Amino acid sequence: MITWIRAFLGLLFPRQCVVCKRLLNHTEKFICIICDSNIPRTYYHLQKDNAMEEPFWGKIPIQRATAFFYYRKGSDYCNIIYELKYKGRKEIGTVMGCDMAHEIQNSGFFNDIDVILPIPIHHDRIRQRGYNQSEWIAKGIAEVTNIPVNNKAMTRKAYSSQTNQSVFDRWDNVKDTFELHQPEIFSGKHILIVDDVLTTGSTVMACALAFSSVQGVRFSIITLGVSRNIKISTPPA
Repeated sequence: MITWIRAFLGLLFPRQCVVCKRLLNHTEKFICIICDSNIPRTYYHLQKDNAMEEPFWGKIPIQRATAFFYYRKGSDYCNIIYELKYKGRKEIGTVMGCDMAHEIQNSGFFNDIDVILPIPIHHDRIRQRGYNQSEWIAKGIAEVTNIPVNNKAMTRKAYSSQTNQSVFDRWDNVKDTFELHQPEIFSGKHILIVDDVLTTGSTVMACALAFSSVQGVRFSIITLGVSRNIKISTPPA
């Protein structure tokens, strides 16, 4: 009966791969097996001192950083982020978060991490979108790792789009954006910052710098996508 219902619904509402738009079979979720096997994985979790970690050295106490795949504007794989972020398909975040965590778990990337912190978005954006995409990615990671998620510790005080802004403009846009609550609970903790995509790093940097008064805090970073040529936006020297 369940199989019949699924087949009937599939006729009414065909399920398509978010990357190539091919019809999915009943075992596939949002991405077909072909696109999943061809996703441009970074494998940063297997590389010590990788290209995603290096730009943060000396700026924040960075431990590790990785992303699931390379994000290139115009690529069909950008549809993963687009559908998650702008098309209301929040469940993509959980599925991708689970898949990413399963793939990298045995590398030790999640070792000694105390808490998962999804990058917060402004309440106006929550009203428009209905959800925070980073929280749904974090949810998927937590399902695999059993690391607790804290989505109440920090708020975003302001929001403006960073699309088409320069590297320095992006930093100026977010430098005082985040407000940390009860900073004492993070003393000595290793925090995993979760976001959807990292291009300039300005948002992640601003989030981490909100912890500047917290003693002994350390950070690791994980995102679904990352620019192959990262242009980290950092505080002016």
